[in-house]
Amino acid sequence: MIEPTQRDVRTGVRLTKRLVDQVGRASKVFRLLEPGDRILCGLSGGKDSYAMIWLLREVLRKAPFDFELIAVNLDQGHPGFPQHVIRQWCEEEGFEHHMLHRDTFSVVKEKIPEGKTYCSLCSRLRRGILYNVAEQLGCTKIALGHHRDDVIETLMLNLMFSGQLKAMPPRLTSDDGRNVVIRPLVYCDEAEIAQFAQERAFPIVPCDLCGSQDNLQRQQIKRMLAEWSARNPKVKGSLFAALGNVRVSHLLDQELQQQVGMLAAERDPSVP
Repeated sequence: MIEPTQRDVRTGVRLTKRLVDQVGRASKVFRLLEPGDRILCGLSGGKDSYAMIWLLREVLRKAPFDFELIAVNLDQGHPGFPQHVIRQWCEEEGFEHHMLHRDTFSVVKEKIPEGKTYCSLCSRLRRGILYNVAEQLGCTKIALGHHRDDVIETLMLNLMFSGQLKAMPPRLTSDDGRNVVIRPLVYCDEAEIAQFAQERAFPIVPCDLCGSQDNLQRQQIKRMLAEWSARNPKVKGSLFAALGNVRVSHLLDQELQQQVGMLAAERDPSVP
Protein backbone atom coordinates (compact mmCIF):
# COMPACT_ATOMS: atom_id res chain seq x y z
CA MET A 1 0.00 0.00 0.00
CA ILE A 2 1.37 3.42 -0.99
CA GLU A 3 1.22 5.93 1.85
CA PRO A 4 -0.11 9.38 0.92
CA THR A 5 2.44 12.17 0.84
CA GLN A 6 2.03 15.43 2.76
CA ARG A 7 1.17 17.09 -0.55
CA ASP A 8 -1.56 14.50 -1.16
CA VAL A 9 -2.97 15.13 2.30
CA ARG A 10 -3.00 18.90 1.79
CA THR A 11 -4.68 18.47 -1.59
CA GLY A 12 -7.31 16.21 -0.04
CA VAL A 13 -7.99 18.69 2.76
CA ARG A 14 -8.45 21.51 0.25
CA LEU A 15 -10.79 19.39 -1.87
CA THR A 16 -12.90 18.45 1.14
CA LYS A 17 -13.13 22.08 2.25
CA ARG A 18 -14.11 23.20 -1.25
CA LEU A 19 -16.88 20.60 -1.51
CA VAL A 20 -18.21 21.36 1.98
CA ASP A 21 -18.22 25.07 1.15
CA GLN A 22 -20.09 24.41 -2.11
CA VAL A 23 -22.77 22.40 -0.29
CA GLY A 24 -23.07 25.13 2.32
CA ARG A 25 -23.34 27.80 -0.36
CA ALA A 26 -26.03 25.86 -2.21
CA SER A 27 -27.98 25.54 1.02
CA LYS A 28 -27.84 29.28 1.67
CA VAL A 29 -28.73 30.31 -1.88
CA PHE A 30 -31.59 27.84 -2.37
CA ARG A 31 -32.75 27.24 1.25
CA LEU A 32 -31.90 23.56 1.12
CA LEU A 33 -31.21 23.04 4.83
CA GLU A 34 -33.43 24.61 7.48
CA PRO A 35 -33.76 24.36 11.27
CA GLY A 36 -35.47 21.16 12.38
CA ASP A 37 -35.23 19.43 9.01
CA ARG A 38 -35.35 15.64 8.97
CA ILE A 39 -33.73 14.77 5.67
CA LEU A 40 -34.06 11.46 3.86
CA CYS A 41 -30.78 10.95 2.00
CA GLY A 42 -31.16 8.62 -0.96
CA LEU A 43 -28.12 6.33 -0.66
CA SER A 44 -27.77 4.29 -3.84
CA GLY A 45 -24.26 3.00 -3.25
CA GLY A 46 -22.78 5.26 -5.93
CA LYS A 47 -20.04 7.84 -5.40
CA ASP A 48 -22.43 10.80 -5.51
CA SER A 49 -24.83 9.67 -2.78
CA TYR A 50 -21.99 8.61 -0.47
CA ALA A 51 -20.33 12.00 -0.96
CA MET A 52 -23.61 13.82 -0.44
CA ILE A 53 -24.47 12.38 2.97
CA TRP A 54 -20.84 12.62 4.15
CA LEU A 55 -20.63 16.30 3.14
CA LEU A 56 -24.05 17.06 4.63
CA ARG A 57 -22.78 15.73 7.95
CA GLU A 58 -19.81 18.08 7.74
CA VAL A 59 -22.16 21.00 7.07
CA LEU A 60 -24.29 19.89 10.04
CA ARG A 61 -21.26 20.07 12.33
CA LYS A 62 -20.72 23.72 11.37
CA ALA A 63 -24.32 24.87 10.96
CA PRO A 64 -25.85 27.28 13.52
CA PHE A 65 -28.95 25.07 13.71
CA ASP A 66 -29.77 21.36 13.96
CA PHE A 67 -31.15 19.00 11.35
CA GLU A 68 -31.22 15.20 11.00
CA LEU A 69 -29.85 12.91 8.29
CA ILE A 70 -31.45 9.53 7.58
CA ALA A 71 -29.83 7.26 5.00
CA VAL A 72 -32.29 5.22 2.95
CA ASN A 73 -31.15 2.57 0.51
CA LEU A 74 -33.59 0.97 -1.91
CA ASP A 75 -32.74 -2.56 -3.02
CA GLN A 76 -34.70 -2.73 -6.28
CA GLY A 77 -34.31 -6.46 -6.68
CA HIS A 78 -31.25 -6.52 -8.92
CA PRO A 79 -29.84 -10.07 -8.79
CA GLY A 80 -26.93 -10.25 -6.36
CA PHE A 81 -27.31 -6.67 -5.09
CA PRO A 82 -24.92 -6.43 -2.10
CA GLN A 83 -27.12 -4.47 0.30
CA HIS A 84 -24.88 -5.49 3.21
CA VAL A 85 -22.09 -3.26 1.84
CA ILE A 86 -24.16 -0.11 2.27
CA ARG A 87 -25.59 -1.25 5.61
CA GLN A 88 -22.13 -1.93 7.02
CA TRP A 89 -20.83 1.47 5.86
CA CYS A 90 -23.77 3.29 7.48
CA GLU A 91 -23.22 1.43 10.73
CA GLU A 92 -19.49 2.17 10.72
CA GLU A 93 -20.13 5.86 10.01
CA GLY A 94 -22.90 6.11 12.59
CA PHE A 95 -25.70 7.12 10.21
CA GLU A 96 -29.31 6.28 11.00
CA HIS A 97 -30.29 4.07 8.10
CA HIS A 98 -33.23 2.17 6.63
CA MET A 99 -32.76 -0.58 4.04
CA LEU A 100 -35.77 -1.22 1.81
CA HIS A 101 -36.54 -3.96 -0.68
CA ARG A 102 -38.93 -3.29 -3.56
CA ASP A 103 -38.71 -5.45 -6.69
CA THR A 104 -38.88 -2.75 -9.36
CA PHE A 105 -36.22 -4.64 -11.32
CA SER A 106 -38.75 -7.21 -12.53
CA VAL A 107 -41.26 -4.48 -13.42
CA VAL A 108 -38.70 -2.58 -15.49
CA LYS A 109 -37.49 -5.69 -17.29
CA GLU A 110 -41.09 -6.66 -18.08
CA LYS A 111 -42.28 -3.23 -19.25
CA ILE A 112 -39.25 -2.01 -21.23
CA PRO A 113 -38.50 -3.77 -24.54
CA GLU A 114 -35.04 -5.23 -25.06
CA GLY A 115 -32.61 -2.59 -26.29
CA LYS A 116 -34.59 0.35 -24.86
CA THR A 117 -33.28 2.37 -21.94
CA TYR A 118 -34.53 1.57 -18.46
CA CYS A 119 -33.73 4.82 -16.65
CA SER A 120 -36.99 6.73 -17.11
CA LEU A 121 -39.31 4.05 -15.68
CA CYS A 122 -36.77 2.93 -13.09
CA SER A 123 -36.31 6.46 -11.74
CA ARG A 124 -40.08 7.10 -11.63
CA LEU A 125 -40.68 3.93 -9.62
CA ARG A 126 -37.79 4.70 -7.28
CA ARG A 127 -38.94 8.29 -6.78
CA GLY A 128 -42.48 7.19 -5.91
CA ILE A 129 -41.19 4.76 -3.31
CA LEU A 130 -38.91 7.37 -1.73
CA TYR A 131 -41.78 9.88 -1.61
CA ASN A 132 -43.92 7.42 0.35
CA VAL A 133 -41.11 6.35 2.67
CA ALA A 134 -40.17 9.97 3.41
CA GLU A 135 -43.73 10.59 4.57
CA GLN A 136 -43.74 7.42 6.68
CA LEU A 137 -40.46 8.41 8.37
CA GLY A 138 -41.64 11.96 9.02
CA CYS A 139 -38.97 13.49 6.79
CA THR A 140 -39.31 17.10 5.71
CA LYS A 141 -37.02 16.78 2.68
CA ILE A 142 -35.52 14.20 0.32
CA ALA A 143 -31.87 14.78 -0.64
CA LEU A 144 -30.62 13.37 -3.95
CA GLY A 145 -27.00 13.20 -5.11
CA HIS A 146 -27.27 15.01 -8.44
CA HIS A 147 -24.26 17.25 -9.06
CA ARG A 148 -23.41 20.12 -11.40
CA ASP A 149 -22.64 17.82 -14.35
CA ASP A 150 -26.03 16.12 -13.97
CA VAL A 151 -27.72 19.52 -14.12
CA ILE A 152 -25.81 20.52 -17.27
CA GLU A 153 -26.42 17.16 -18.97
CA THR A 154 -30.14 17.36 -18.17
CA LEU A 155 -30.28 20.84 -19.68
CA MET A 156 -28.72 19.55 -22.92
CA LEU A 157 -30.93 16.44 -22.96
CA ASN A 158 -34.08 18.54 -22.70
CA LEU A 159 -32.87 20.98 -25.35
CA MET A 160 -31.91 18.32 -27.86
CA PHE A 161 -34.44 15.55 -27.28
CA SER A 162 -37.48 17.11 -25.55
CA GLY A 163 -37.72 20.63 -26.94
CA GLN A 164 -37.75 22.09 -23.44
CA LEU A 165 -35.55 24.67 -21.73
CA LYS A 166 -35.19 23.16 -18.26
CA ALA A 167 -32.69 21.36 -16.06
CA MET A 168 -32.72 20.07 -12.44
CA PRO A 169 -33.85 22.53 -9.76
CA PRO A 170 -31.82 22.57 -6.52
CA ARG A 171 -35.09 22.64 -4.56
CA LEU A 172 -38.38 21.25 -5.85
CA THR A 173 -41.78 20.67 -4.29
CA SER A 174 -43.39 17.51 -5.69
CA ASP A 175 -46.53 17.84 -7.80
CA ASP A 176 -48.72 16.49 -4.99
CA GLY A 177 -47.17 18.88 -2.49
CA ARG A 178 -46.15 16.08 -0.12
CA ASN A 179 -42.38 16.27 -0.51
CA VAL A 180 -39.56 18.73 -1.00
CA VAL A 181 -36.63 17.39 -3.02
CA ILE A 182 -33.20 19.02 -2.61
CA ARG A 183 -29.91 18.58 -4.48
CA PRO A 184 -27.09 19.67 -2.15
CA LEU A 185 -24.33 18.85 -4.69
CA VAL A 186 -25.68 21.27 -7.32
CA TYR A 187 -22.46 23.35 -7.26
CA CYS A 188 -20.10 20.34 -7.10
CA ASP A 189 -18.13 19.08 -10.10
CA GLU A 190 -18.41 15.36 -10.88
CA ALA A 191 -14.67 14.90 -11.37
CA GLU A 192 -13.99 16.34 -7.93
CA ILE A 193 -16.67 14.14 -6.37
CA ALA A 194 -15.05 11.12 -8.00
CA GLN A 195 -11.66 12.15 -6.61
CA PHE A 196 -13.18 12.72 -3.18
CA ALA A 197 -14.93 9.33 -3.25
CA GLN A 198 -11.65 7.64 -4.14
CA GLU A 199 -9.81 9.39 -1.31
CA ARG A 200 -12.51 8.45 1.20
CA ALA A 201 -12.57 4.85 -0.15
CA PHE A 202 -16.36 4.72 -0.34
CA PRO A 203 -17.54 1.12 -1.03
CA ILE A 204 -19.08 1.75 -4.46
CA VAL A 205 -21.93 -0.53 -5.54
CA PRO A 206 -22.43 -0.24 -9.34
CA CYS A 207 -25.85 -0.32 -10.97
CA ASP A 208 -26.12 -3.50 -13.04
CA LEU A 209 -29.29 -2.34 -14.79
CA CYS A 210 -28.91 1.12 -16.35
CA GLY A 211 -25.15 1.10 -15.73
CA SER A 212 -24.82 -1.63 -18.33
CA GLN A 213 -26.41 0.40 -21.13
CA ASP A 214 -23.85 2.28 -23.21
CA ASN A 215 -26.30 3.77 -25.72
CA LEU A 216 -28.16 6.01 -23.29
CA GLN A 217 -28.85 9.52 -24.54
CA ARG A 218 -27.24 10.84 -21.36
CA GLN A 219 -24.04 8.99 -22.21
CA GLN A 220 -24.10 10.56 -25.67
CA ILE A 221 -24.49 14.01 -24.13
CA LYS A 222 -21.70 13.28 -21.65
CA ARG A 223 -19.35 12.33 -24.49
CA MET A 224 -20.33 15.41 -26.49
CA LEU A 225 -19.70 17.72 -23.53
CA ALA A 226 -16.34 16.05 -22.95
CA GLU A 227 -15.36 16.73 -26.57
CA TRP A 228 -16.46 20.37 -26.32
CA SER A 229 -14.65 20.80 -23.01
CA ALA A 230 -11.46 19.43 -24.53
CA ARG A 231 -11.56 22.33 -27.01
CA ASN A 232 -12.82 24.90 -24.49
CA PRO A 233 -12.58 24.11 -20.75
CA LYS A 234 -15.10 26.88 -19.97
CA VAL A 235 -18.00 25.20 -21.81
CA LYS A 236 -19.58 23.50 -18.79
CA GLY A 237 -19.15 26.57 -16.63
CA SER A 238 -20.86 28.71 -19.24
CA LEU A 239 -23.79 26.30 -19.60
CA PHE A 240 -24.26 26.16 -15.83
CA ALA A 241 -24.02 29.95 -15.50
CA ALA A 242 -26.66 30.35 -18.22
CA LEU A 243 -29.23 28.66 -15.97
CA GLY A 244 -28.94 31.60 -13.59
CA ASN A 245 -28.67 34.26 -16.26
CA VAL A 246 -31.95 34.03 -18.16
CA ARG A 247 -33.09 36.78 -20.53
CA VAL A 248 -36.84 36.21 -20.79
CA SER A 249 -37.23 38.92 -23.44
CA HIS A 250 -35.00 36.91 -25.78
CA LEU A 251 -37.01 33.70 -25.54
CA LEU A 252 -40.17 32.63 -27.38
CA ASP A 253 -42.30 31.54 -24.43
CA GLN A 254 -45.20 34.03 -24.48
CA GLU A 255 -46.81 32.58 -21.35
CA LEU A 256 -43.58 33.16 -19.42
CA GLN A 257 -43.31 36.69 -20.77
CA GLN A 258 -46.87 37.36 -19.63
CA GLN A 259 -46.06 36.06 -16.17
CA VAL A 260 -43.22 38.53 -15.76
CA GLY A 261 -45.25 41.36 -17.29
CA MET A 262 -43.22 41.70 -20.47
CA LEU A 263 -46.03 40.86 -22.85
CA ALA A 264 -49.57 42.17 -22.56
CA ALA A 265 -52.10 39.36 -22.35
CA GLU A 266 -54.45 39.13 -25.32
CA ARG A 267 -57.61 41.09 -24.65
CA ASP A 268 -60.80 39.03 -24.39
CA PRO A 269 -63.30 40.80 -26.72
CA SER A 270 -66.20 39.60 -24.53
CA VAL A 271 -64.90 41.59 -21.56
CA PRO A 272 -65.92 45.30 -21.67
